Amino acid sequence: MPSKWKDAATMISAAAIEFAPFAIDVSESELDDLQQRLARTRFAPDLPGVGWNYGTPTAWLRDLVAYWRDGFDWRSWEARLNGFPQFTTEIDGQRLHFLHITSRDAKATPLVLLHGWPSSFVEFLHVIEPLTNPVAHGGRAENAFHLVIPSLPGFTFSGPTGETGWDAGRMARAVAMLMAALGYDRYGVQGGDWGGLVAAYLGQLDSNHVIGIHLNAAIFGSLPSGEVTDDDLATLTQNERTRIERRNRFTADGMGFFQIQSTRPQTVGAGLSDSPVGQLAWIGEKYETWSHKDDPAASSPVDRDLMLLQVMLYWFTNTSASSARIYYESLHCGVYPTLIEVPTGVAVFAEDAAIRRYGEHMYNIVHWSEFNRGGHFPALEAPDLLVDDVRAFFAKVHEADAGQADGNRPLACSLP
Repeated sequence: MPSKWKDAATMISAAAIEFAPFAIDVSESELDDLQQRLARTRFAPDLPGVGWNYGTPTAWLRDLVAYWRDGFDWRSWEARLNGFPQFTTEIDGQRLHFLHITSRDAKATPLVLLHGWPSSFVEFLHVIEPLTNPVAHGGRAENAFHLVIPSLPGFTFSGPTGETGWDAGRMARAVAMLMAALGYDRYGVQGGDWGGLVAAYLGQLDSNHVIGIHLNAAIFGSLPSGEVTDDDLATLTQNERTRIERRNRFTADGMGFFQIQSTRPQTVGAGLSDSPVGQLAWIGEKYETWSHKDDPAASSPVDRDLMLLQVMLYWFTNTSASSARIYYESLHCGVYPTLIEVPTGVAVFAEDAAIRRYGEHMYNIVHWSEFNRGGHFPALEAPDLLVDDVRAFFAKVHEADAGQADGNRPLACSLP
């Protein structure tokens, strides 16, 4: 690992970081401007009978925009979000916004929750209470967590970024600095999508402090890097072959956004920053097509208010382009995590393609779960499954840690 990523938490004094309380406060003029833009929307002509095959259907978009204009209550959601303790600080020259929610249990485990794209801290609203107050939600006192939920640099209230170079590794360094400044010497990490890659970097660059990482949508390191040979296919289970096919279908049909955002994020950002409905079409397609539905004709299991809330946070903070730049920066940085030695747990939901045998080349996997529901956004789609799996993984980590302290062999993992 290049030296620029080593000892991240020791690169800045905790005393050098100051925190400011933060509250979301969207002005009436901004809300009026949004309403006017929605009223002036020019919709693209639709094609009959093609569903989502060509992208976001105009009929779906019209219906949701009508609700956005006449049924969505921003002020109610703004007040609800402001019910969580939020703060901002500056790390590495960049504003960083985060929620810091402590458990009543002083012995709770500090845990960072990391979102991906197209998401924000809103993704974790359903899991905050079960993780911080487990006894009231089917868990035990020892399952309690103190939560730190950052908005990744360039996303919503942590953006826009003001310079190049904010790849996933640099974001991980900023999170490590944040945790050091908050006084957390030992902490866990949970993340999916880009949050999963940031978690992987944290597991490598801050291994003296990270007790374990838990991943969903583990698309980095848990898939074959190229074509699977016939010899390899012969060794795969039917379940693993299904996941390879799922990966291949996604690569063939669903990677257009990836190519654009990893090469020309400013170009697509120009349109998204000027059109709230364009932003909704761009993000809404991902919630509809990446979530898990037993019936393909059914609507996304993600509540439409929460989908619109994600869109509005991007809109009001004008971070469409800067959030998309994580693709460009991370694919051009030339620095990637290799072997993650801290204990790793992986939750594979119904729409995931992760395969353990590939993941074990990169991660020290001590916990692997597979579920028949939930998609790319499990904290929104199947929060009960995600919460239970996070609890189970960190229980193993703590048991292994105690085993080491007693001189016993840990549970197939080597804790730092």
